[in-house]
Amino acid sequence: MPVTNPWLAGPAPAQSLPRDVLEERILHLLSSQNMCVLATASEDGPLATPVRYYSLGLELMFTAAPGSPKMRNLAADSRISVGIFAPLVGQASSRGLQILGAARTLLRDDPAADGYWEAFRWQSDHVERSRSLEEPPTDPLTIVTPEKIVYTEHWLRRSGYSARQVWRAGV
Repeated sequence: MPVTNPWLAGPAPAQSLPRDVLEERILHLLSSQNMCVLATASEDGPLATPVRYYSLGLELMFTAAPGSPKMRNLAADSRISVGIFAPLVGQASSRGLQILGAARTLLRDDPAADGYWEAFRWQSDHVERSRSLEEPPTDPLTIVTPEKIVYTEHWLRRSGYSARQVWRAGV
């Protein structure tokens, strides 16, 4: 029987991508998707929440009501895990990542938020909610800064690279 993707069979390669190539693939995935699942923790246990995000480099940003369960959890423990994936058609198209890091929430008038707000596409959300584009959001902005990114792309096996690649901050 013919095999569509024979390179998926057999032992998995273990070779790592060069860091710049890995970062480019991560940036491509972040730029081509807009939904993620945020995982936070509380005394009651884990919470996984689908959220629309925007990216600036390898950092993610989102807004949420300050009193929401995910924001209460992050106020108590800033550690976060984020999952993002591209639509799956089969093993050869499997592509996604997990970000492990810390979240910080910046108030709108915090000078550190300015560069992020420039990259945050709030206008589309305002149009969806019939809000004026003359009035920028006043919501806090939460930034997720990765410490570790586990990137998975099975197509990498075709070129002799491991399907699972790990990026670490500062390495």
